[in-house]
Amino acid sequence: MNLYKNMAIILLFILLGSKNSWGNIWGASPFNISNTTYKVKNAEELHVLKPQAGDTIILIGSDWQNSVLQLKGSGTKDAPIVFQVADPKKTKFSKNSNLIIDGTWLIADGFVFKDGFSMGKDVITFSKKSSHCTLMNSGILHYNPNNKDIDYKWVSLHGTHNTVINCEFTGKTHSGTTLVVWLNENPNHHQILHNYFGHRPDLGKNGGETIRIGTSHWSMHSSKTLVKGNTFDNCDGEIEIISVKSCHNILENNLFFECAGTLTLRHGNDNIVRNNHFIGNNKANTGGIRIIGERHQVSNNHLYKLKGTSLRAPISVMNTVKNPELNEYFQVIDVQIDHNVILDCTEGIVFGSGANTTRVLPPKNLSVTSNTFLHVTTPLTFMSEPIGLEIKDNFQNIP
Repeated sequence: MNLYKNMAIILLFILLGSKNSWGNIWGASPFNISNTTYKVKNAEELHVLKPQAGDTIILIGSDWQNSVLQLKGSGTKDAPIVFQVADPKKTKFSKNSNLIIDGTWLIADGFVFKDGFSMGKDVITFSKKSSHCTLMNSGILHYNPNNKDIDYKWVSLHGTHNTVINCEFTGKTHSGTTLVVWLNENPNHHQILHNYFGHRPDLGKNGGETIRIGTSHWSMHSSKTLVKGNTFDNCDGEIEIISVKSCHNILENNLFFECAGTLTLRHGNDNIVRNNHFIGNNKANTGGIRIIGERHQVSNNHLYKLKGTSLRAPISVMNTVKNPELNEYFQVIDVQIDHNVILDCTEGIVFGSGANTTRVLPPKNLSVTSNTFLHVTTPLTFMSEPIGLEIKDNFQNIP
């Protein structure tokens, strides 16, 4: 695993950003409430159980091969049902193994998938009926088929109020987003907290996102997902490291380390991107934040040594199309860009990026205030002229 790569930067970031996390990665569960404890050594023994609120199920054994696991039950806030791997450092779920979390107030603790691949199902799925469930101290490591065109997701988040925390996802080389939040008519209120997303090489086509929140079809619906305190280390799958395709999400206090791509507000409105750190170290195509849609807030982000330009600039505000379909580009309107620090980058903020014969609508009513540009070759680039642009109280130090 690459968890300790670039230790000085990543550990500092995690220590500063994980005050509310539950335990450490691969560590012990903090949940001590338990009525009955069961020990199981295979999927058959697991599935005959009918656990009650407060029960703990401990999975023993070193190698669960070709195991399709379904965690069921109805816990409560004060007495969750805990499914805990006895020793996550030694136990693996291998070959063709999958996990379905299908209940309320369930805790899945210490599930590590490696030395295999899925036959088509997503590796870990929170079911549509799941709510208030948590995946923690778990991982999916290099769990790839030989054919990179085979598409399955490593984690699919359905249901409501579910959490993925203190997990590692490293080495995805095949098609399909690493972690997807799926939407319906109602906000889902999921949380993606303090996880490590390790190297994902360039897929060479769409479908290589590390996180996607929503789809084009549901993009004008609210998700209200929180993405906080995660580390993205060399996530190069495609231009969209995170693809936000929904409304009212918060993405804060994340670290993007040498990632050849951007956090992209692709569809939807009213998203908040704040207090994130983008460190490119002059790696090619490293970018920051790409903006499409209305009423977003992009504040207090730090962007350092990013080599990307235009669509991959530290802050890229796109030109868009007239009368867009749901899967096209909606005009940037009423967006606030403030108190960001852009340091040692090729470009700073690009207005009208992607402008061409079809993307003809410029950004409208932008507020660009109190940002700092230090040693930026071109602090402001105008690929088209915004309508109603306010620029004030910015600090610029030209190299």
